[in-house]
Amino acid sequence: MSTTVLPSYDEVVERYEPVIGLETHVELGTNTKMFCGCPTDFGGEPNTRVCPVCLGLPGSLPVANRAAIEATIRIGLALNCSIASWCRFARKNYFYPDMPKNFQISQYDEPLCVDGYLDVDVDGETVRIGIERVHLEEDTGKTLHVGGATGRIHGATESLVDYNRAGIPLVEIVTKPIPGTGAKAPQVARAYVTELRDVIRSLGVSDVRMEEGSLRCDVNTSLNLVGATEWGTRTETKNVNSLRSVERAVRSEMLRQASVLDAGGRITQETRHFHEDTGDTTSGRSKETATDYRYFPEPDLVPLAPDAAWVAELKAALPELPRLHRKRLQEQWGLSDLDMQSVLNAGAVELIEQTVAAGTTPAGARKWWLGELSRRANETGVELAAVGATPAQVAELQGLVDAGKLNDKLARTVLDGVLAGEGDPAQIMADRGLEVVSDTGALTAAVDEAIAANPAIADKIRDGKVAAAGALVGAVMKTTRGQADAKTVRELILSRLGVEG
Repeated sequence: MSTTVLPSYDEVVERYEPVIGLETHVELGTNTKMFCGCPTDFGGEPNTRVCPVCLGLPGSLPVANRAAIEATIRIGLALNCSIASWCRFARKNYFYPDMPKNFQISQYDEPLCVDGYLDVDVDGETVRIGIERVHLEEDTGKTLHVGGATGRIHGATESLVDYNRAGIPLVEIVTKPIPGTGAKAPQVARAYVTELRDVIRSLGVSDVRMEEGSLRCDVNTSLNLVGATEWGTRTETKNVNSLRSVERAVRSEMLRQASVLDAGGRITQETRHFHEDTGDTTSGRSKETATDYRYFPEPDLVPLAPDAAWVAELKAALPELPRLHRKRLQEQWGLSDLDMQSVLNAGAVELIEQTVAAGTTPAGARKWWLGELSRRANETGVELAAVGATPAQVAELQGLVDAGKLNDKLARTVLDGVLAGEGDPAQIMADRGLEVVSDTGALTAAVDEAIAANPAIADKIRDGKVAAAGALVGAVMKTTRGQADAKTVRELILSRLGVEG
């Protein structure tokens, strides 16, 4: 059995030009579904949040959700799209168990929002991502395949369907093809989804939790030889469910496609599945020819004709968008472009902002989130926000340092307790007896002991070599298990030796 040897990434980008595209689905956070009054809360027992409309029972009629239409227009405006003055829903016909009506109410040739863009920053460079369309539709149900090893239909002994999700308002955001990104293509894909998520979250129209499926991404990737005029055949990696995986999926497909092309093969236009454990993609179903969904206008819904004055009101009421918000924070925090890029790369903007709001300085917040906490997140392979400390706890920890109750070493020990779930910093400091000792009376004995144990060093200090006091400070710190205040110890040493500091 032969094993395919993949080329190096540098070799791939030297010979091939990637073209990427992203189709992102966002579940809107409305109280009720798109065309009925069923609740949209995540979770719940299977098939308990359904009704004749979202189950597609005979005689039921849909009614469009105004809040979902408004949210879609706001997303389109935030993405610099043109808003249609007249559009309509269509029936997308296909037969699959998770679609109870055997058609999906969507939009086809007349989407609500078209021709926009979103600017993203990658390594100090601004990349403009063209937006082809933003349209509104209803989500499908969820199929659970049981009895197999992979959770997919192949090898399963039975399949179960939960229709709770069927009918939830779903916005699909489709980019235009994105050429010219070269070796940065995986980073650009991740930066786009990250920025899009932040924009939608800022609008308050969705919680955009990828782990719960309220933000899902299909990643299109193709390769063509550098200098070629025609783009290569694309593949579509379906339902990628984390920012890290978006980047990995593009990179994996670039390596795989280059290996196929290098061997004289051809790329099959198909859907593919991304595997979190290996970072690889595997074949799904062929898409060599366009699927005939037999679209036709939805006869049970009137067309949409958003009033221009209403659209103008929505545009005027948009919040400060994330890119402008970050620029303002950068100025407030006094950061250089390089420093701000480090904050962005770590995914720490919101965390630092919340930590500052909880009562510490930007410098103090950055020190922890970009230092010790980033290291811990990398070691455990989790996103920084999931590392185990809240912004309020980090602000409290830095406050104890600023107040002289903890030094950096003791603060890291307290942080261990926070991440272990022992409580908040002040409580952990008290429980473990970790507060810095700065009382001169309590430290004098330790200082005298250090001087007596190191007479040669004491003589150097008396002779004017004040820098040698560092060795005695270290001895006292060791005796006190790091809990002595170093500045106070140094002052005591010089005082006991009769030396001016």
